[in-house]
Amino acid sequence: MALVGRPNVGKSTLLNAALGHPLAIVSPTPQTTRDAILGVVHHGPAEIALLDTPGLHRPRTELGRVMNQAAREAARGADVIVFVTEAPDPARLPRRVKEDEDGPPLAPHPSDLTLLADLGSEAPVVFVLNKVDRMRDKALLLPLLDAFAKLREFAAIVPISALREDGVQRVLDEVAKLCPEGDWGFAPDELTDRPTRFFAAEYVREQILRATKAEVPHASAVQIERYVEPTGEGALHIDATIHVERPGQKKILIGAGAEQLKRIGTEARLRIEELVGRQVNLKLWVRVTPEWRESRERLDELGYNKGETS
Repeated sequence: MALVGRPNVGKSTLLNAALGHPLAIVSPTPQTTRDAILGVVHHGPAEIALLDTPGLHRPRTELGRVMNQAAREAARGADVIVFVTEAPDPARLPRRVKEDEDGPPLAPHPSDLTLLADLGSEAPVVFVLNKVDRMRDKALLLPLLDAFAKLREFAAIVPISALREDGVQRVLDEVAKLCPEGDWGFAPDELTDRPTRFFAAEYVREQILRATKAEVPHASAVQIERYVEPTGEGALHIDATIHVERPGQKKILIGAGAEQLKRIGTEARLRIEELVGRQVNLKLWVRVTPEWRESRERLDELGYNKGETS
């Protein structure tokens, strides 16, 4: 089941809410998700494999094109598509809407129209309007939902707030009805098919996204150089390199007295320890790799052309 939509509409937050675990990284930065990430939910008799995908966008780099390709491939191979969009930001609403004056109702985002047209009709689509908690007067959303309902036939239309975990169970109820019959492919306690080292890299990148602004988040990638699991009760040892494109970005990441890099490492280590349930020894280095986002060779080395992080 593929979660599809524009960047920053809350697909990863929805995945985490469905899992009851913060598996996927989230941040306010657009295009946080770079890889398709599988999360497994056992919902009653149904096993729901939710595939979180990168937000479809107009790519400006080779990395962006690879991300779009990953999202489209996930949608093409899905038994069910969960199309996620967001309620409008009240701060950006026209004054007439805020003051309940007559005029044209809220309309779908132009990019949503394009994405829905590209989905095809092979798989059923569950439409999810996320972030409805933004709107105090939910009645303002009814014309918007009606406009989407006229675009195509949806298996269900579900307004939710993934951040508040409101409506998420109904999404799972609707998806479960559409699951094909078959044996479970995962154990009841399995959350994903990704290795822990993938999430180690992701959790470092998550802290970069949260700690830095401007061009640094998009220009950074994390590569696991060493990953040694202990045989007994000892610590997990991870060495990781953070790739950036310019010396100025490296300076920002390291910070005065290396304090920025230390904070990133500490927060990432805590996230990894929560996932693996043991102590983690995490070491970080920063390397300037010019124009890595435009190089197919570099993207291969970093795992973005393979659907997994090295």
